[in-house]
Amino acid sequence: MTSTGTDKVTTYADALQALSELDRLRCFAPRSGLDFGSNDYLALANAPRMKKAVSVALEAGTSIGAGGSRLLRGNCDEHECLEAEAARFFGAETALFFSGGYVANFAILTTLPQRGDLLVLDSLVHASIHEGARAGRAEFRESTHNDPMSVEDAIRDWRAKGGRGRVWIVAESLYSMDGDFAPLKDLVAIADRHDAFLMVDEAHATGVYGEQGRGLTAPYKGRENLLVVHTCGKALGAAGALVTASTVLRDFMVNRCRPFIFATAPSPLMAVAVQEALLILQEEPERQQCLATLVAFAHREIGLRGRSSPSNSQIVPYIVGDNARAMRLASALQARGFDIRAIRPPTVLAGTARLRISLTLNVSEDDVCHMLDALVEETWAIRDE
Repeated sequence: MTSTGTDKVTTYADALQALSELDRLRCFAPRSGLDFGSNDYLALANAPRMKKAVSVALEAGTSIGAGGSRLLRGNCDEHECLEAEAARFFGAETALFFSGGYVANFAILTTLPQRGDLLVLDSLVHASIHEGARAGRAEFRESTHNDPMSVEDAIRDWRAKGGRGRVWIVAESLYSMDGDFAPLKDLVAIADRHDAFLMVDEAHATGVYGEQGRGLTAPYKGRENLLVVHTCGKALGAAGALVTASTVLRDFMVNRCRPFIFATAPSPLMAVAVQEALLILQEEPERQQCLATLVAFAHREIGLRGRSSPSNSQIVPYIVGDNARAMRLASALQARGFDIRAIRPPTVLAGTARLRISLTLNVSEDDVCHMLDALVEETWAIRDE
């Protein structure tokens, strides 16, 4: 019997139904209300300077698309100018521009760690890092979140069982769902002690922390064993990702990294936008200062309402636990004009569904107070249901 079109998709329909029953079905929702959900921390995505830089570049003849991979005709002056400026700004030997943070993480971990090496991943690193580890050549192990001793134990255990290759330690500097900071000083020391590489994803710290927004790895700039991913689609208000590393590692990626070699190069216009964002960080330090003030204000206000936050960053998780309750709470806040989204497994661990409240320069202190008041009221309303 020939299967019908419906039969062909039954497996997928059943999987979607199962997600729905677990309150984990996802769908698109439009932007609406005050921005407490984006990663546009410095409000650069719609900044006049960013728009003008792109407009001027268009008028000057910069193409919209690259037209090919970087190793063919897709290499543009805009890419090379951005990479040179990024290397200078972040204090690295070189930089390499990718189309996004996901592909940059995946590209690094499927290219640089070799067969016989060991990857030690913090258990809560981005999904792109986990996927890169699974697809790569090296053996990998997870360490307990933000526990340097767990990293050390994983390395020693591997060595004791005969591991002879290079060790790669991978962490985020600021974690995207819990808003907590990595113990970078300890991780750098462990990397040095074990002659290991340290890869740090600065996605949520670039532009927000460090001198002029250079990130939390800035004190360790120029180290041969340090690779850093600076995402451009969050605080920098654009898109793409910059990988800063030694010249040798960059050249190896240019020659051996399949996600780089066989991908169309990022838009030259986006390279222009990212370079403008780096200039804004240097010329408008008040943005970084204003965000720091807003973050401190928000955490004080949370305390005044008898609550506590597990973070002290611009990422404020509000743990609800139950998937359905998290969705109802998010919907209630959205109805009151606050764009806050619910985060559910597998993005976070089972039983830790939450609201991810993001503090950006797109809102004011008054907006924060109104949002927190609404959060308290709607939390009690849902408990009474």
